[in-house]
Amino acid sequence: MNSTEIKGRIDDANALDFGLIFNQSIALFKKVWVQGLVILLLNMVLAIPVIMIVYIPLLFFGFVSAFTFDSNYDSYGHTGMSVVMVIVVVLVYAFMIVAMSAIGLGLKAAFYRICQLKDLEQLGKEDYFYFFKKPYLVKTIKLGVAYSGISLLAAMLCFLPILYVIVPLSFVVIVYAFNPDLSISEIIKLGFDLGNKKWLLAFGLMFISGFLAIVIGFLMCGFGVYVTTSFVQLPSYFIYKDVVGFDNDNDQMRRIEQLSTF
Repeated sequence: MNSTEIKGRIDDANALDFGLIFNQSIALFKKVWVQGLVILLLNMVLAIPVIMIVYIPLLFFGFVSAFTFDSNYDSYGHTGMSVVMVIVVVLVYAFMIVAMSAIGLGLKAAFYRICQLKDLEQLGKEDYFYFFKKPYLVKTIKLGVAYSGISLLAAMLCFLPILYVIVPLSFVVIVYAFNPDLSISEIIKLGFDLGNKKWLLAFGLMFISGFLAIVIGFLMCGFGVYVTTSFVQLPSYFIYKDVVGFDNDNDQMRRIEQLSTF
């Protein structure tokens, strides 16, 4: 399915039923809550080496500063070291943001593909690392950079912009999950087109789903939040399914099998 066809389906989308999508999300959550928990745990595990890469140079410069700085208040001799430290800190934190964004985006996109398998009751491998394999790894990283950039820009513009972009960015991940061969610009544009078209419905479903996920999670001794977190992602899946739909199922399954190994 090319971008023009997807755009046409978004423009011609009919009104969707809030209650129906919510009930469908509950039904699908019963099938994929384990996979959602696995995605969350993988995100945490993969974050560990990224955090280590970030803090090792910071610790190094901390030790260098501790042993080289004099005890007096004259800081002129340390200006060069301070500038280098600031540059290093900025670079490592930029790396951390991009890396964490790419990891989260890739895992979430894979989760949506698993949701499709469970929802349509298809046979296929639950490939959590689908978007970290050779054909899509670079694109996942680039899309992670764009995702981080948009989020950061919205955050810098205060509260309302970040509240707005939450919905389109969620659809960017879904568009990528089911149309990974599109260009980065096409994926982002289509995500925002769908997000703008169904913003109020999607935001309402995300708000209600998130609220229930938190409440039920805390009722399960707090740790249940890790189990219920994935429920928030499911309404967007059904909005995409009802508005855009999926490409030929056989072609998708063939691609999954082809990418099942590196």
